[in-house]
Order: sequence, then C-alpha cells, then structure tokens
Amino acid sequence: MPEPQLQTRARTTRVAATGGGTITRTTLPSGLRIVSEAMPTVRSASIGVWVPIGSRHESPAVAGASHFLEHLLFKGTTSRTALEIATAMDAVGGELNAFTEKEHTCYYATVLDRDLPLAVDIVVDVVLNATVTAHDVDVERSVVLEEIAMRDDDPADLVHDVFASTLFGDTPLGRPILGSVTSITALRRAQIAGYYRRRYRPRDMVVAVAGNVDHAAVVRRVRSAFAAADGQSGFQAPRRQDQSRPAPRATVVGEETEQANIVLGTRGISRFDDRRFTAGVLSAALGGGMSSRLFQRIREERGLAYSIYTFSNSYTDTGQFGIYAGCQPGKADEVISLITGELAAVADGGLTEAEVQRGKGQMRGAVVLGLEDSGSRMSRIGKSELVYADVLGVDELIARIDAVTAADVAGLADDLLHRPRALSVVGPFGPHDFDGVV
Repeated sequence: MPEPQLQTRARTTRVAATGGGTITRTTLPSGLRIVSEAMPTVRSASIGVWVPIGSRHESPAVAGASHFLEHLLFKGTTSRTALEIATAMDAVGGELNAFTEKEHTCYYATVLDRDLPLAVDIVVDVVLNATVTAHDVDVERSVVLEEIAMRDDDPADLVHDVFASTLFGDTPLGRPILGSVTSITALRRAQIAGYYRRRYRPRDMVVAVAGNVDHAAVVRRVRSAFAAADGQSGFQAPRRQDQSRPAPRATVVGEETEQANIVLGTRGISRFDDRRFTAGVLSAALGGGMSSRLFQRIREERGLAYSIYTFSNSYTDTGQFGIYAGCQPGKADEVISLITGELAAVADGGLTEAEVQRGKGQMRGAVVLGLEDSGSRMSRIGKSELVYADVLGVDELIARIDAVTAADVAGLADDLLHRPRALSVVGPFGPHDFDGVV
C-alpha cells in the first residue's frame, strides 16, 4: 500500500483554553503532533513523548518487550551514556522517568522552565537514539525480573494482574505489562532492538509540554530535536476489536498472606464509548469515596475491610470495571457476598439522585485538583491528544460530567453489572475455594 501524501507545512491550531493558560497544537509535516499548555503562573515545565505502543501490541514471543524497552532507552544513546543522561538531569534538579501502559508508553521530564530546552533534547534523544546494547539487555533483564518479583510480593498489586488474566484470558490485554519470568528470560537483544526500530517512529507520536512555556519556542526546539527522524514512516498501532467472550470464572493464587486480596468485576466500556463520563460517575458513587455505597456498607457499617474501592479502565475497544477489597481471610466469603448483593441492587435499581450528585462532585474535584502542576497537565493533554486527537478544556470536561443523569447511570449499571463476572483472589486459599461464586 503506498504511503499517504504528507503535508509540507506545519499546521498550528488553538485547541482550548483553561484558567489563564492556552492549549495549542502543531502538526509537523512528518505527522508528529506537538501540544502545549501555557501556565504563566508557574516556574516549572514538563515534557512528555507519548508513543502509541504498549503491552497490548506484543506477540507472545515478545511479551513484556514494551516495558523492558522503557528501561533500556535510559541506558544510553548514540550521543550520551546513561551516566551523562543522569548527570545532566541531576545538574538542573530535574526528574526524568517513563511508564508503560497497555496501549501506550510515555517518556517524560520535569524541570525549571529555563531548563526546558535541555529536557526536550534529552527526552527526544532517549526515545529516538537509544543504542540497546546486548550488555544493557543482560543487565536490565535482572532489574525487570526483580520488578516482577516485587509485584509478586505485593498481593494488592498482583491481584489486579490476576484479574486482567481472568477477565481477558491469554490475550495481550490479559497478559501483565511486565511480562513473565519466562518471557523476560527468553527475550534477546535482537528481538527488543527490532521491536524498537519497527515501532518507535515519530509519525504517530505526540509531544506534550506544559508549564511556563511559549508554544512557538517549544515547536522550534522539538522540531530541531526530531529533525533527523523527520519523514520516517511509523508503525500504525491497529485499532483492536475485542472478539473474546468471557465465561464466569474465578482464579485463586494461594499465598500465606495476612489478608485476602479480592477483585470482582466485569468487562467495561471502551474509551470511545459516549458513556465514559457516566462510567466515571457510577464508579465514584459506587465505591469511589468515604460516602460511597460499598465503603459505607462494608467498611463503615460492618468493619469487614480496611480498603475497598471501585475502578474503571478503558481501552480502544473494551475495558474493565471492578471492585477491590482487602479483608481478613475468614471474612472473604461475606465480603464477596455483600459486594455481589450491592451490585445486584444497583444493576436493577440504579443509584439515588443524591449518590449520583456525590459521584459527579468527586469527578469534578478530581479533574480540577489533578491539574495543579505542570506534570499532571502535560499528562492530561498528551494522553488526550494521543488517544482522541483532541483535548477538551476543563470547562468542557466539567460540562460533560454535569450532563450525566441518574437515568444515564441506571442504564449503564443495568448493562455493565449484568455482564459475566470474573473474580481474582490472592490469599491463603485453595484453588477451588471460590468455585461457583461468580
């Protein structure tokens, strides 16, 4: 298939305005998108390079490669050693880091506003010019294996990976972002370097910058940093279509823990579903705060759990909607029974108007209070641009939350909470102790 005709000039548009700042987008001829939010009242600046590649894009043969690669890119580039990268950032008091998700990876730095040019150069250099040597692969393999061991030693963390595996099976969404001991041990330098060369290309990346910045200056610096890669074609991450259908099941990981760690949930909605704001309100009202129904019923009224909360994760074509609880092993059956009872009540009767209003208030607060620093704003605009090719202003986000009605929540609850469920438990149990629960 021939390559699409690329534009020859950069295009710049104002995306939205928020509280004294301006969000602006420029698309370069290569396809690289640069989005920035000006925050004139701060003295920091954050840059993130967002790559639309995550663990969901891995084949079983390279499971864990996206996260492994995230580690390796900081080990050195064609122009900087790992020590030079670390020294340069430490010299300006900056933070340099990265994270890998199911469908994307982000490399970011936060510095004083005057040091943004250095941060841009280093982050882009790391993303585009890593050497990925055999020595570094062998050294970092041990680090990743330690990270897997650390995850396995934290049952509250492990239970979420077990839940994803239970819900999605042996699919990219069901496999852990970290990979497994077997897959990481088997990965070789040629596989990881090939994965890097094929998939890390500018055309589908997003560079997000927030802080005391000038958009035109940001574009000039980013364009210069990406100059050598300009025009390279990119790996187009496919929009997935989830075809699998879950059967009700439970997975138990038997460990001699002091607590039972429980996740009960179902398939959620995709990030492109118009009901995503409704899902946020449902999650907040059901188990998102101290006044939520599950917190009141299970912790406050009965004292059965210290921690209980809901979560909602959305992907390109599906999602997760679940409840986590940590309790004494002897109370696990009672806690699960109470959770399922509340889910049935909400599925059939919805939530009260007061509960919905509290859920909406929690979401509004999370939106506004989560934008108090340049790093959080960079994350918001970067992920939004990468996923939706658009960035909503804060006022528009709040308006969409405000538009959710109790009837909307009841309709979504009727859909979500009647879907087949999956259960994961980590604790001192046998493999069949929860058979028939879901």
